[in-house]
Parts: sequence; structure tokens; C-alpha cells
Amino acid sequence: MDREFAVFGGKKVTVTGDTVRIGEKAPNFRAVNNDLTVFDFYNDTRHKIKIISASPSLDTGTCSLQAAYFNEKAAELSDDIEIITVTVDLPFAQKRFCGANEINNIKTVSDHRLLEFGERFGFILEGLRLLTRGVVIIDKDNIVRYVQHVYEVADEPDYEDILKALEELI
Repeated sequence: MDREFAVFGGKKVTVTGDTVRIGEKAPNFRAVNNDLTVFDFYNDTRHKIKIISASPSLDTGTCSLQAAYFNEKAAELSDDIEIITVTVDLPFAQKRFCGANEINNIKTVSDHRLLEFGERFGFILEGLRLLTRGVVIIDKDNIVRYVQHVYEVADEPDYEDILKALEELI
């Protein structure tokens, strides 16, 4: 992908924020849990391998497929791996979506309030206040081990590539 842009709704959109790089320490970020408490990335995911699945909104077709895929995979993975879906949906919408779709193996957090994930990881679709689609894998020491930005936001991530990168960590 041309890292500076993504295609959203058929139009090229600038992607902003600090781009995370493989081998660097992942930045900490805060978001909002579905119960409106603060999610603190470093404190709430200690000593685990983290898969961060970013997408614009769970209420869209591709985003719901992505969440369902990771929910299914989470049931098959070790307890040492945590999958976190980050969107800018309100926590109420995330909770409703998860309940209606039996999404209970992954954590969903909302970046709507501060956009700290989007800004610190480089996932903001400029002018839309939405996150672009992508996946980041972070090891137990909070070192970034894998980054995938999906150029066409309507496309799903390359799940095979993600699983291959995960297998190299475990």
C-alpha cells in the first residue's frame, strides 16, 4: 500500500498519524471499553501477544466480517494472545453489535473520544474521523512485529499473512 493514502468510498483519502514500524516499541494508547471505563493498552494487555484489528465501523459489511473472523480465531488461540478490535463506533454500538452477533472472544474498544490509537499508530482517515482498516501484531514486550494497512478500505485484511506472522511469534 502507498502508506500515505487509502481508498474509501472510491476516493483516495490521506491516512494520518504516526506510523508504527516493525521492531519499534508500540505506543501506549487509551480508548473506551464497552462499559465506558478507560482501556489502557499497556496496563490491560500485559504479558500477552496482541493482535490489534482496526476498522472504520462494526456496522458495515467488511468490518463485521473482520470482527467475526477474529472472534472465531480467538477461540482457537492460546490465552496468551489477546485480540483487540478498535473502531470509532460509540461503545454502546460496539456492545450492541457484539451481543447481536455473539462476538465474545475478542475485546472491542472505541477510539471515538481521543483518537489516540489512530493518531499514535497511523490509522486516521483524514477529514472523516474514522480509522482505516489494518492489523498490527505486538509481542509480549510491546514490540511491533507485524503491520498491515489495507489500501482499499472495503477489502478484508490478508488473514493468511496475519496468521503466518502470528505463528512466527508463538
